[in-house]
Amino acid sequence: MSTLFDRSIQFHQTALNLQAHRQQLLASNIANADTPNYKARDVDFRAALQGALQQSRGRVELAAPRPDHIGAGGGLALEGLTGYRSEIQSAVDGNTVNMDVERAAFAENALHYEASVTFINGMLRSMNTAITGQ
Repeated sequence: MSTLFDRSIQFHQTALNLQAHRQQLLASNIANADTPNYKARDVDFRAALQGALQQSRGRVELAAPRPDHIGAGGGLALEGLTGYRSEIQSAVDGNTVNMDVERAAFAENALHYEASVTFINGMLRSMNTAITGQ
């Protein structure tokens, strides 16, 4: 049985995972700004989040690496969500990284990540208050 709290935590956990994946992609783009023929990659966050939430449907699946182990699985298939960013201005060396776009996207994604962490902390703090009464 999935409660409202479970669904809220799942939503923010999924968003946090997607934001972390996107931050890695943006950092990789920035690091490869001078690499010839490097193609900038990104994630359509809204579409990826909707797809991930529809895929998970609120249940937790366990995956055991060995028959006598119990492990938490059910992670997102993040690599399938990655696409190439359209080229804004062509470069002589074939690189499609635009540093202004990458820096802005990196800063915006970092703010969204911090917001998700703040929401999760607030939800957990509220749950703790409800349990302890303090």
